[in-house]
Amino acid sequence: MRTPLQGGLPPPPALAGAVVEIACDESGFSGTNLLDPGLPVITHASVDLSVSEAESLIAALRLSPHELKSGAFLRRPDAAEALRELLAALPGRALVHRVGKQMFLADRIVDLAVGEFTYARLLDDDHTAAATLYRARETAGGDWEAFLAAFMDLVRTKRRPPIDVVVAAFLRARDALLRHGLGDTVLSELTAERARDLATRLGHDDRSIPPPLEPLLPALAATVRSWSGDTRRQVLVVHDEQSALTADRLSRLQQALADPAGRSPLAGLVMADSRDDPRVQVADLLAGVARRSPHCFGE
Repeated sequence: MRTPLQGGLPPPPALAGAVVEIACDESGFSGTNLLDPGLPVITHASVDLSVSEAESLIAALRLSPHELKSGAFLRRPDAAEALRELLAALPGRALVHRVGKQMFLADRIVDLAVGEFTYARLLDDDHTAAATLYRARETAGGDWEAFLAAFMDLVRTKRRPPIDVVVAAFLRARDALLRHGLGDTVLSELTAERARDLATRLGHDDRSIPPPLEPLLPALAATVRSWSGDTRRQVLVVHDEQSALTADRLSRLQQALADPAGRSPLAGLVMADSRDDPRVQVADLLAGVARRSPHCFGE
């Protein structure tokens, strides 16, 4: 028996104005282990196909429900031709957002440095400080990943050592990077007081803080904003089940996306089983292909 789908944010009974319904899935999810060398990127794909259009595309690509995973798709003898058919069928009908996990962590570390761990920060398009910090890896060697690992330990909420221990370890990792001559970056703003405050708030389940180790939320926010466009049409999301997409988190993201009049482009999010929804199956395939073969998308 299947368990009931969890999470989501039900849309209102009636939606006024322009609405686009999209189906989404991700590839590269690794839980809170964002330093898995085999999965350095998470991709989030979305399509605005109807159910019948998705079914027709799956049939045209000669796919069965058991062949929709990107690994098997890309190993087909006719993979190059099948991929061209897939992409040719989706101009203007699909989007893919790629999130480098280490860059995502650098963004969250910048949030700690400026003291603004909020859902609104997930929408910030200025990644200059994070990019500067991210470039530190080029000269820091193993100290860079040790620093990221110390940050992840700091913000974990399950099986975390005492706060004094994780704060001290984080500061030692920070100091190791500073010894590489990176004092002009945000590192100097990563104080013990800020680290302790964040760890304490997370330990007390402060839900106003977006989960620091969950890249799916900013990817979803970028997806909604892209489909909403300049016209600010509402976006109804059908998403493969993801435990990270709780009603509370989605409600806070919905509010962060709202304009000054309180209108949010995120109309709601409905969970779906990819085995039952061909639109989600296409999004799943597209996300996997984009992660495994980014050159096919001009990267």
